[in-house]
Amino acid sequence: MFSIERQTLTEYLIEQRRTHPEATGALNALILQVAQACKAISRSVAHGALAGMLGDQGSENVQGEQQKKLDVVADQLFQRATHWGGGLAGMVSEENEAPIPLPEGKMSGKYLLAFDPLDGSSNIDVNVAVGSIFSILRAPTPHHEAVAEDFLQPGTRQVAAGYAIYGPSTMLVLTVGRGVVGFTLDPQLGDFYLTHPQLMIPARSREFAINASNARFWEAPVRRYVNECLAGRSGPRGEDFNMRWIASLVAETHRILMRGGVFLYPRDQRDPAKPGRLRLLYEANPVGFIVEQAGGRASTGARPVLAVEPESLHQRIGFVFGSRDEVERIERYHNDLPMGGSDHGMPLFHERSLFRDDAIIQ
Repeated sequence: MFSIERQTLTEYLIEQRRTHPEATGALNALILQVAQACKAISRSVAHGALAGMLGDQGSENVQGEQQKKLDVVADQLFQRATHWGGGLAGMVSEENEAPIPLPEGKMSGKYLLAFDPLDGSSNIDVNVAVGSIFSILRAPTPHHEAVAEDFLQPGTRQVAAGYAIYGPSTMLVLTVGRGVVGFTLDPQLGDFYLTHPQLMIPARSREFAINASNARFWEAPVRRYVNECLAGRSGPRGEDFNMRWIASLVAETHRILMRGGVFLYPRDQRDPAKPGRLRLLYEANPVGFIVEQAGGRASTGARPVLAVEPESLHQRIGFVFGSRDEVERIERYHNDLPMGGSDHGMPLFHERSLFRDDAIIQ
């Protein structure tokens, strides 16, 4: 009932535009269209089994992953909300191999949209928070329909990025390059209202998130970091750490924005042909932009993720982000050649782990 006293997303964007008199309003319009898609997806997620939205679609996406029904619905809602407004020169999605064609007869604009319509969809059937992620870039050739190569820009060139999280409340977290703000959806009024005007990640943290089932594939620097955290007060860090894992990038990002921490989905040795699990253009880059704007650090594990030059639309990459001091520590471990190159001569790696035995850690 207090929403009316708060600034709406539209009002916030108008206020931001006033600092750029030369702006045409096309970016604001595109962000509002994305917000509209997120509202529609929120409703679909909330209805769940009541609307027959749970379960598999019976098809695979370009990633070779089984599509959930809501994956397909969310992708369609994103396209429907954004392709008609004239602000886009092109868009790409996790669910489509090539850039999505714009409708014939629609004017093409000067922005590119890359999005993951429903991140964490493996959690849908167990009613755990999921979300949507988006990244906005400038088109190299405005007012011409984009080709795949146009999207291959480093994350430093993003003009806006954000995510929606569909949890107990629906939130839209956004950056336009001047900090990070959070809006909460009022389901009765249908508007996003500013509830978190300045999100900042604390520099230090005692919480980390990693999928421990992949421990046997981790590179030496990651094993070193995790072992040091798990050793607690008696170990080299001298502090107790908590470990978390939700299996939803949006949910992990949101927790870190709210209270700090570090997330690791590092490159591992399972398949040398796959340098990581998360997609660069529409997962790592937008989350990295948000994290850096909130005072955190986003990395491949060894270097800033936003500096990576993309090679393909669906390129995967190792991803580490969160509290700056922790991410910089992980980067130091990767960039210390004896640590990053081999386990040999590093007795720390051969101590008994707190959650697996010596045979696995070696």
